[in-house]
Order: sequence, then structure tokens, then C-alpha cells
Amino acid sequence: MTLPYQNPDLHSHSVVSDGTLTPEELAARARANGVDLWALTDHDEVGGQHRAAAAARAQGMAYLCGTEISVSFAGETVHIVGLGFDPDDAALVQGLATTRGGREQRAREMAEQLAAHGIAGAFEGALRYVGNPDLISRTHFARFLVEAGVCRDTPEVFRKYLTEGKPGYVPHRWAALGDAVRWIVGAGGVAVIAHPARYRLTANEEYALFSEFRAHGGQAVEVVTGSHTSAEYARYARMAQEFDLAASRGSDFHSPEESSYDLGCLPHLPAGLASVWELLEARIQHPA
Repeated sequence: MTLPYQNPDLHSHSVVSDGTLTPEELAARARANGVDLWALTDHDEVGGQHRAAAAARAQGMAYLCGTEISVSFAGETVHIVGLGFDPDDAALVQGLATTRGGREQRAREMAEQLAAHGIAGAFEGALRYVGNPDLISRTHFARFLVEAGVCRDTPEVFRKYLTEGKPGYVPHRWAALGDAVRWIVGAGGVAVIAHPARYRLTANEEYALFSEFRAHGGQAVEVVTGSHTSAEYARYARMAQEFDLAASRGSDFHSPEESSYDLGCLPHLPAGLASVWELLEARIQHPA
């Protein structure tokens, strides 16, 4: 059955992780842009879920619980979005807490590297942008480097700093792919490979990612997302069909000043794909 959603946006971030708006502000922005099914997917965190669900109800929007889990795969950080799960599931909550662990030490090492390159006060500067200190990330450092006048904007930051081989890059060992998928599925949700075109994987590594993800119980992939091109929409539509995965759609919205696409402003999914919201019909929270 085709569900009556015309403008789902199932990937966005609030101040609970590395966005700049509260869950309530995101809900209002999503609704103003015509979103009719929304998910907040903060990184490695579900602390904003009850607020987001209540805000969606207040805006008359349907809602799916969400998160975005950081995973280490083939030497690369890969993100797995979870949708439609129970945000109070004990195994999921504990798994996310473990994944968040170590971010502060990593952040201090990043600041030390930047200081060695003449950029002082980066840890304290990044903290000013952090809504949740457990989730201090490269995004917060990037905002500080722009504020300090080191770079013009965040894309320039990531060209010159904070990426592999550049000052301020410190790797982090995240969750295993199988663990992340099992936490999501065990909590009643669907696991989704987020923005697959962003990963620096060879063709063989990407095939292994999709194969292992499917074997662990993953069921969907983001086909239309803020960082994909139209050619990549078509590529990952084919991958979804090859691996029998449902398709998801989400802007990956973080901030009005930084995001490529605003909430609700993406193209529609390519024709012929099963949507992830069809899989999750029973888990969608409808407004009263």
C-alpha cells in the first residue's frame, strides 16, 4: 500500500548533537516547509526524541523516532540511521552511550594538534557551540574556526583541517556495523545506510558494506539526501534494488547557515522504489 506522505524528511539534527536548532524549532521549520513525516536523527543520541515527538504532534506532523549511529567499517566512519525504534530500549540506550564515550579525549587531542599549528583555545571555543558536551565533534570545532577567522566557512575548514592528513584530525573507534544494526532492529526499528556516496570506499568495499549490512538485518538506504547529486540518486536507487533495500529520503539538515538543503526541500524518490516509511507504517506516530 502506498502511504499518503508527500514530503517525508527522515534525517535531521538538533542541538542535542551537532545541529543549531532545538527539536521544537526543527519541528516548526519542517512543518513550515511542508514536511508531513519527520524524524530527528541526532548522532549517537536519543535524548531529544520525546521532545521531538511532542513537537511534531503540536505541529500536526507524523513522526518517526530516529538516531544516526557512527560505525567503523573498512577504516572509514560510516553512519547508520535508525528509524521507528523504541527510544527507551535499554540495549540501544547503552550501546549509544558506549559509542559516545571517548569523544572528550578525542576533542582534547584535536585541540592540541590545532594549537601546535598556531590555533589556540580550540577546545574551549568548540565547547561554546556544544549543546551536549558528550557529543563534541568536528562540526563544533569547524564552527569555532570560522568564528575565529581561520577559515571563511565550514567547507574550507574541512579542506584544510580536521580530516585525515590535515591538522586536527584524530580518528575515533566507533561501534561495529553489526552491533549498530542489532541495536536498532532489537528496539523495533529499521536500520538505514546514511548518505552512502560520502564514504571513501572502493567499489569492492562498498559492495561489502551493503552485503554485510543486509546480512546483519539492515533494510534500507538513503537514496535522496542533502549531499547526493542527481546521478547519485540514480546510482543508489539501483543499489537499493540490487540489495532488496527500501529507500529513504532525508535532508541531513543541521543549520540554516550550513546545510545544502533545507528541511523538506529535497527531490522525491526515484520511481519504482519501496519506501522505508512503508516498512515502518505501524511505527509512525500520528498527530491526534
